[in-house]
Amino acid sequence: MTLAVRVIPCLDVDNGRVVKGVNFQNLRDAGDPVEMAKIYGEEGADELTFLDITASSGDRETTYDVVRRTAEQVFIPLTVGGGVRTPEDVDRLLRAGADKVGVNTAAIARPELIREIAERFGSQVLVLSVDARRCGEGTVTPSGYEVTTHGGRRGTGIDAVEWAHRAAELGAGEILLNSMDADGTKDGYDTAMIEAVRKHVTIPVIASGGAGKAADFAPAIAAGADAVLAASVFHFGDLRIGEVKAALRGAGHPVR
Repeated sequence: MTLAVRVIPCLDVDNGRVVKGVNFQNLRDAGDPVEMAKIYGEEGADELTFLDITASSGDRETTYDVVRRTAEQVFIPLTVGGGVRTPEDVDRLLRAGADKVGVNTAAIARPELIREIAERFGSQVLVLSVDARRCGEGTVTPSGYEVTTHGGRRGTGIDAVEWAHRAAELGAGEILLNSMDADGTKDGYDTAMIEAVRKHVTIPVIASGGAGKAADFAPAIAAGADAVLAASVFHFGDLRIGEVKAALRGAGHPVR
């Protein structure tokens, strides 16, 4: 049986507000995360993702408060990422109401964190967020995709495809694959990168970065993604959840 494609709005949260920019620059306010989450739940979103984009340097208590208030209003799976460094951070987010937790920078610094979280809470809780950019095949990395940190501004020299494969072996339950080149551009998903990762992992892949119109989502699924994530096109009213699901259904992909 083919699993239904998931449509996931992403809320980039900064100091308790949803923000969005292009390539993680020139951020502008997009609204209250709790109110927006409730609307997306009512519109038929399959899941929600919260990314606390300043958690690595800021106070995390704002995030826990937002997660708690959102969990009270929304009854679909909620993934929260940003500033997660230890299994204790995961425990606290789950207690606040998160269903899954996204890990990025801390896992790059210490990959064993993936195994520790998976063994304590189960792989289904752990989403590895991979912010990758093109670097030219065989230049910086063999695949031509490099893992980045700091909103795509800092390269790591780590091959994104190899990293996704290793994370899956360590126990990650899903890969959130974000194209830093496409992020916020509305030019469509990086389908070549999705295909490259899909060939090396069997766990679900969530495509992120580049959605601009309803027709952009089906190619990501055809390339191997199991779910599609978008932010600004939903936040600023360019698209509704129902439109995206209709386009996916029209392209022959099952949706809820």
